[in-house]
Amino acid sequence: MKNKFNIYKQFKNKTVLVTGHTGFKGSWLTLWLTLLGARVIGLSISIPSKPSHFKVIKLDKKIKHRVVDIRNLRLLKTTFKKYQPDYVFHLAAQALVKKSHFDPVYTWQTNTMGTLNVLESLREIKKNCVAVLITSDKSYKNLEIKRGYNETDILGGKDPYSASKASAELVIQSYISSFFHVKKTKVLIGVARAGNVIGGGDWSENRLIPDCVKSWSKNKKVLIRNPKSTRPWQHVLEAVWGYLVLAANLKENQKLHGEVFNFGPNHNKNYSVISLVKLIKKSWKQTSWKIIKEKKIFQESNLLKLNSNKAKNKLKWKSILSFEETINMVAQWYKSYYSKIEKMDEVSINQIKKYQKNLKRRLLK
Repeated sequence: MKNKFNIYKQFKNKTVLVTGHTGFKGSWLTLWLTLLGARVIGLSISIPSKPSHFKVIKLDKKIKHRVVDIRNLRLLKTTFKKYQPDYVFHLAAQALVKKSHFDPVYTWQTNTMGTLNVLESLREIKKNCVAVLITSDKSYKNLEIKRGYNETDILGGKDPYSASKASAELVIQSYISSFFHVKKTKVLIGVARAGNVIGGGDWSENRLIPDCVKSWSKNKKVLIRNPKSTRPWQHVLEAVWGYLVLAANLKENQKLHGEVFNFGPNHNKNYSVISLVKLIKKSWKQTSWKIIKEKKIFQESNLLKLNSNKAKNKLKWKSILSFEETINMVAQWYKSYYSKIEKMDEVSINQIKKYQKNLKRRLLK
């Protein structure tokens, strides 16, 4: 499976604007873009966790870091107009389901109105530009189906996070139809939906792996709820590679304008929470856990799965890591961090470079 053009060269010396660059996925994407020779401008309201991947890899010294709240339309439009980027990756969001129940207004303002503001700001760009807007697998109305959601399946969401993401999708499609018609626009837009992304440098609250490593680093038991729930566990680099591939393909093929793509893992089966914990134990000696019954104060999906055939057929993208490889990469990153032996920017860079080598061997032949 061979790409018609060199994706790595698409970003060299290009101006790339990334919203949410201080977040987990955003920081990995931004780091990779710097390795590809891009001039990156990162926009974010704050650093969302402590510790943070953004901080430990010293990303602020590699890019232009700007404190911008995407809810501030005036400032956002001014920033887009000033930098006139060649590429835009929109990742800024309130990304936690549980938090969306405690602060639904902020969630809707950030996820839905924030996306609207990004679209309005894209109208300030007067040159050819490619924008990849990242939403979520939770944009789909979750019917607990096993076949995997296709891009044409119905959108929905019972919780504020999922509903705000589904609503953002409606905003995007309305703007593409109304203001970014392919025959009249210089801005080409693609939408990316990824699954449950994991990897080194994630310290988000109420997420399984961050909870595990924080507890285990202090020789404490981690509390496990919903041990039988399954997720489409996927390494962060798999999803980020999908975003890069989508952007590069959009640049070359305007027929992809307005298209939505799933980027999900290529595993033969979904893995449960408890199976992930048992597998990570192989790489982390001091591990222990306790399964607890927690009173449900909000609805949470038990089964989520994406069908990524469209990305495979149209973009020549596919997930290349096995579940075991994914978990090993995650474990090795956190072990490096808590051992305080290695420089973490080098650890993250080396993981990206190793992933690129695997791409050459497994995909780009």
